[in-house]
Amino acid sequence: MTQRMDSGSRRQKRRGSAAVEFALIALPFFTLLLGLFEIGILLLVSAMIETASSGASRLIRTGQAQIEELTPNVIKTRFCSQLSVFNKDCEARTHIDIRVVKAFSGNIAPDPMASGEFDPDVLTFQPGVPGDFVLVRIWFEHPVITPFMAQAITRSRDKRVRLQTTLAFRNEPYL
Repeated sequence: MTQRMDSGSRRQKRRGSAAVEFALIALPFFTLLLGLFEIGILLLVSAMIETASSGASRLIRTGQAQIEELTPNVIKTRFCSQLSVFNKDCEARTHIDIRVVKAFSGNIAPDPMASGEFDPDVLTFQPGVPGDFVLVRIWFEHPVITPFMAQAITRSRDKRVRLQTTLAFRNEPYL
């Protein structure tokens, strides 16, 4: 009977240990779970901006932007219209650089992140004429809520996550 009481008292001493163990593991576990979910969202948004930028670039490649004299804001609006649920404040979070280049090698365009902060002053809008080589770069700021995630996936000082897509093509003979 003495042994029985000892095992009972041991159970009494361990009561609540599962709650303490869960409390120690819960925060890192749920942070990791949220981080994985957020990476999945970033991959989805990245795929969506690739598709949307392809559509926006098609306007330039086929000459529609030049013939209709579309402005960068119109192209940005068409880009944002393809982002479905992620288009909230899209036009304010999107930066577009369209420029004619001589070749697709070497340092062909200035890097707006060269100083560590995004510099929209180096961006330009030159859709070109038929036969021109054109480089289209689009940056889309996506908010990140997981702690330390922004530090891990961005090189900017302001810790904003900017997804970038780049397309290079030769304008079609549209005239």
